[in-house]
Amino acid sequence: MLKELLNSKKCFKLVCGAGNEDALEVEKLVALYSAAGCKFFDLSAKPEIVDAAKKGLQDREGYLCVSVGINGDPHIRKAQIDYEKCVGCHKCEEICPQKTISHCKIKSARCIGCGKCFSVCRHNAITFTTENKDLKEVLPPLIEKGIDCIELHTMNENEGDTLEKWNYINSVFNGFLSICTARGNLSETKMLERIKKMINKRPAYSTIIQADGFPMSGGRDDFKTTLQAVATAEIVQNAKLPVYIMLSGGTNSKTSELAKMCGINYHGIAIGTFARKIVSKYIERDDFLTNKRIFNEALNIAKQLVETV
Repeated sequence: MLKELLNSKKCFKLVCGAGNEDALEVEKLVALYSAAGCKFFDLSAKPEIVDAAKKGLQDREGYLCVSVGINGDPHIRKAQIDYEKCVGCHKCEEICPQKTISHCKIKSARCIGCGKCFSVCRHNAITFTTENKDLKEVLPPLIEKGIDCIELHTMNENEGDTLEKWNYINSVFNGFLSICTARGNLSETKMLERIKKMINKRPAYSTIIQADGFPMSGGRDDFKTTLQAVATAEIVQNAKLPVYIMLSGGTNSKTSELAKMCGINYHGIAIGTFARKIVSKYIERDDFLTNKRIFNEALNIAKQLVETV
């Protein structure tokens, strides 16, 4: 059971990407990391993505979490290019961790909204649209398919939207819920006040707090990159709430080491950008799922990361 996995305090959660709607990539990622020992997977809230994850699991044990967000959350946005401003410099293509952009065109299904393309565009040609969908349409078919957790990303000050969606999720799903939160647009005090308000009527230890230090920033494998994830987790830990703590946002192979050095009593670590990056050259191959040599090379890399938790 997921509860037992969290209680073991060795929970590795693979974040496929809340905005990652590439079903084949998700199948490959789940197949690889489940073989490496991962049992918890974060997915885009789409039926075809849940199906792809289940296909990737094959007969292995695994728990599926779908992610949804409030309006303005970076995890549910998609980049788009204004071709009247684009000069074709290709800097956005070079920096995109998902290889979403090719010939200055964006494959929307692969975009995870990380904003790296925006950061390098000097001509203001990159903008974003938010895919803020009605949860009453999104969640029922996913719950019917069988999922183990629903995660709500609450990264800004929109309290009304947060509580409205949270209350609806609670009304239709009685499994584990996860709150992905960060200090980016919230003070420490406001972040904790929101968490307390959201867990107030939930049973003790039925909620995961995913402490997102710096969303979608785990491209490097060093202590500085993962520092904010550890710092955010410490804030939650110090509040002594009846919740499970999951580190996220800038997480990498150094996260566990730094967290232990800082006395963080975490239950799991969610790794997305870094976990996908270190195996990307294998995942991109058309023969990844059929070529045992290639799969096993990637598997050795994935196992090393999973074992760091």
